[in-house]
Amino acid sequence: MTEIQRYVAFSDDPSGGNPAGVVLDAAGLDDAKMLAIAAEVGYSETAFVTGRPGGAYRVRYFSPLAEVPFCGHATVATAVALGPGDHLFVTNAGEVPVVVADGVATLTSVPPAVAALAEDDLTALLAALRWSADDLDPALPPRVAYAGAYHPILAVTSRRRLAELAYDVPALKALMTDRGWTTVQLVHRAGGTDFDVRNPFPIGGVYEDPATGAAAAAFGGYLRELGLAGPDATLLLRQGDDLGRPSRITVRLVAGEPGVRVSGAAVPIPE
Repeated sequence: MTEIQRYVAFSDDPSGGNPAGVVLDAAGLDDAKMLAIAAEVGYSETAFVTGRPGGAYRVRYFSPLAEVPFCGHATVATAVALGPGDHLFVTNAGEVPVVVADGVATLTSVPPAVAALAEDDLTALLAALRWSADDLDPALPPRVAYAGAYHPILAVTSRRRLAELAYDVPALKALMTDRGWTTVQLVHRAGGTDFDVRNPFPIGGVYEDPATGAAAAAFGGYLRELGLAGPDATLLLRQGDDLGRPSRITVRLVAGEPGVRVSGAAVPIPE
């Protein structure tokens, strides 16, 4: 019988954070079975450890609707479930080292990449979000960023605009599916290195992610690439507050290190 563990990531409170399913022994499961388990669990992602080649953990991630190349919060949850120490995850996006200490996991993403967001895509994205170009913060220009998965990044000047998110689900899902975007990183700069973020995730079968580690890593790469954060910087991302599931994500940029470090706590969900 397959054991499915349930954790929340990016919180030390089971009522906060982003829930993730964790299957530590999925060697005998095929793709269809993993997808069925993810759908049954119903969280935005479930992580499956399908083997341990050379001492590394082969990990795959499934949403209720499809496999995703990388998932930050499920990585944090899985690493904490494995226990303290240094772990190496081999994901569809590449190798991701994770260090666990005192119930907190710190992953180091694959090297991020940042690209322009085409004008037509920006127009379609704003229409699906029911936002206006006037809502956007010119200090944080739209881009598409990658750190294991692709996320368009849009920043707004108003925290209220972020709080009142009510997007066109079919339109956004169709656009994201066509462009290969995993979530949309919506950002408001609260001040200095503090940000409020939200992440629509209709292609995964959920309206919104309460905490998105992959997008946090991509956002760290975006800030570094655009010179909006120094080569050594620590950022705090607040996510999930508008859903009643507060999540806290720490993003660390380290000079000379290509990847982006993303840290957060994880705790089991009581049965």
